[in-house]
Amino acid sequence: MSVSRLAARKICVSSRRFLNIRPYSPTSDWSYIHGASPIPYVHASVSDCFLKGVEQVPDRDLFIFKNENIRKSYQDVWHDSVQLSKGLIKLGIRKGDRVGIWGPNYYEWVTTQLATAMAGFILVNINPAYQYEELQYSLRKVGVKALITPPKFSYSDYYSSLTAIIPTLATAKEGVGHIDCHNLPEMAHLIIFGNEKSYRGAWNYTDITNSGGRAEEETLAKFQHLIRLDDPINIQYTSGTTGYPKAATLTHHNIVNNGYFMGLRCNFDKERSIICIPNPLYHCFGCVIGVLNAITHQQTCVFPSPRFNTDAILRSIQEEQCTALYGTPTMFIDVLANPSIKSTNLSALHTGVIAGSPCPAALASRMVNELNLNDLCMLYGTTEASPGITMSYLEDPPEKRIKNVGYVLDHVEVKVIDDDGKTVQRGENGELLARGYNIMRGYWGDEERTKKELTVDGWYHTGDTASMAKDGSISIVGRTKDMIIRGGENIYPTEIETFLFKHPFIEDAQVIGVPDERLGEEVCVWIRLREGKKMTADELKEYCKGKIAHFKIPRYILFKEEKDFPITATGKVKKFELRRLSREELGLEHKESDQLTMTSRR
Repeated sequence: MSVSRLAARKICVSSRRFLNIRPYSPTSDWSYIHGASPIPYVHASVSDCFLKGVEQVPDRDLFIFKNENIRKSYQDVWHDSVQLSKGLIKLGIRKGDRVGIWGPNYYEWVTTQLATAMAGFILVNINPAYQYEELQYSLRKVGVKALITPPKFSYSDYYSSLTAIIPTLATAKEGVGHIDCHNLPEMAHLIIFGNEKSYRGAWNYTDITNSGGRAEEETLAKFQHLIRLDDPINIQYTSGTTGYPKAATLTHHNIVNNGYFMGLRCNFDKERSIICIPNPLYHCFGCVIGVLNAITHQQTCVFPSPRFNTDAILRSIQEEQCTALYGTPTMFIDVLANPSIKSTNLSALHTGVIAGSPCPAALASRMVNELNLNDLCMLYGTTEASPGITMSYLEDPPEKRIKNVGYVLDHVEVKVIDDDGKTVQRGENGELLARGYNIMRGYWGDEERTKKELTVDGWYHTGDTASMAKDGSISIVGRTKDMIIRGGENIYPTEIETFLFKHPFIEDAQVIGVPDERLGEEVCVWIRLREGKKMTADELKEYCKGKIAHFKIPRYILFKEEKDFPITATGKVKKFELRRLSREELGLEHKESDQLTMTSRR
């Protein structure tokens, strides 16, 4: 297919003609700021931006997957994405249909991301650690019509998990992926990649990419023409407070502009950049800050391995002469602890982005000094915000950048409010709210939850406690909600509690986060057993395996009597008191993090 055939409209991504001017409010004493900017919005879809790269730098590497020995240029990826898009059309996938991707960082993941974007399908990111219950809920909640996945990876047997949800797979014909399952009434197709073997009830990915013809090419061009920038393009699951994940729905306008303006803060518009991305693609960090940040500035993405591996990261930085490194604090801690760092050539490396969980100032300082990241950017955001809300300016010296999460992004508003909803004075703490192009449309199929998070006038409640300095920079003080951030994975206690309550021996379960030097936080649970029942911590962990994601399984399990639980006058458990008591009992008081400079909520 020719490139021009799919160009639905002239791309409006222009080269930057203005300085990146930080928000300015010389007389305001209030904690409100608007990222007013002379730099215009990007008026383009994901495939528009992609197409511009194909036209201008067709032979430049876009994706390098080191583990798979795959190196693809902009025009290579375009061709592969078009082929997959046509194949999905031949299966009957239409504009607005949801296509799920469930797996680690493989080339097929990004191809699926771009193939769905160019046809107007909605990509649904599914955490590869999800087990039976979480997977079934994720597929059913948004009505996934087609699921693309590898058969297995490491210890995860994806196909077996799907067989448990869709029993008819066991007796279905090999190589034919028509799905008929009462548990998943909207799911119609299963596509397996990474193995030439045919699986019962599943299409082979390669066969699908080779199946589209002239008719599908014409349909694709029609679908492309119908895309509107406010159409949903991506559904990303973010853990919910009532026991199930929330399906944050993002548009082309959301994620294209967020990727573009974050790239400006990294100076990607000024220099050639090769970005090392160890972050999982199912997170906003991987698929937006990673992929779209690069595409909107025509840069290169290097994925060291399917899952996090510090040896692979260091090899990739040296072999590809990476100029930028992304990661969560936990990832950077592990990279710095790898003895091979001393013999790795880091001379090309100078910039990076850290986000995903609280970052101690001491760690950020080590990253600057030991990884050569003099242009390190601190980023704060949430999935609901596409994800970026605030970010550092490289014009500031490193010692200033690592002390806060930067300034509001271009065209975004933020304010800090008290419990009565009033804007507080600068320097005072309160809940951080954000409004702008980056805020999601809402939670898919969940109007009640959407109304709780989004006000009628467009303000999004982040649930995080922050303060705004006189110069407009933002510092994250803590969290107003009980969410646990474990190594960049966001965990809501209620989700684990809901699961544990299903165990016949458990009378009560209260989950809280406790400090951990490497992961930031670990999961701790207080358990009250039913009268006459006995259970060990190992038995409870075994019960959890294969049913909930590994990172949600409590590390610390404390068996308690009813009298041990601190209760309010209205009968509610005082979770702040549980945290204090747990730290004391487990001897974790000394592991409290030092000054937190960044928090991100997925």
